[in-house]
Amino acid sequence: MDSSTNYLESSKKLFRYYKTIGDAVIERVDEQGIHWQYNEASNSLAVIIKHISGNSISRWTDFLSSDGEKPSRDRDDEFEDSGITKQQVIDLWEKGWACLFDAIDPLVGDDLTKTVYIRNEAHTVLEAMNRQLAHLPYHIGQMVMLGKMLSGDQWQSLTIPKGQSKTYNSNKFSAEKKTQFFTDGMKDNK
Repeated sequence: MDSSTNYLESSKKLFRYYKTIGDAVIERVDEQGIHWQYNEASNSLAVIIKHISGNSISRWTDFLSSDGEKPSRDRDDEFEDSGITKQQVIDLWEKGWACLFDAIDPLVGDDLTKTVYIRNEAHTVLEAMNRQLAHLPYHIGQMVMLGKMLSGDQWQSLTIPKGQSKTYNSNKFSAEKKTQFFTDGMKDNK
């Protein structure tokens, strides 16, 4: 496998991995919790998800042929909690991810060096993907923190639970060495 194909495959898997983390947070929060804010300066899950969706739709619609900051995007509105329902939040979340996957799934190695623009600033496709691979996990980490705050002692880890690292590592090191991406075999990671 050449390096460009490897990059594309691993990036697609990372995007899907982070989506599953966000999915799990959303699933664990009720209608009221989706709008909870720590304070006036912080964002609710609904706001973070509106922003992720708005950003993804803007960046990935007509990805190879138009600027990633679409004139129709209202970024300021993304940071207002408009009181939409949890189902509407989920619908926005899914729409943003569908747009991203529809854009990146058909990409091939030669596409990585093509030029795209975000706010009139040139990026290679690889750079634009890296930018999004930094941006989305940043906000998904915020979602996880909010989910933990809302769940308190009832929170169940989305990765290796506290106090389980030695057991987890022991299981990994007792298996044969193999070549696979760390998310291979995880639920919902296609």
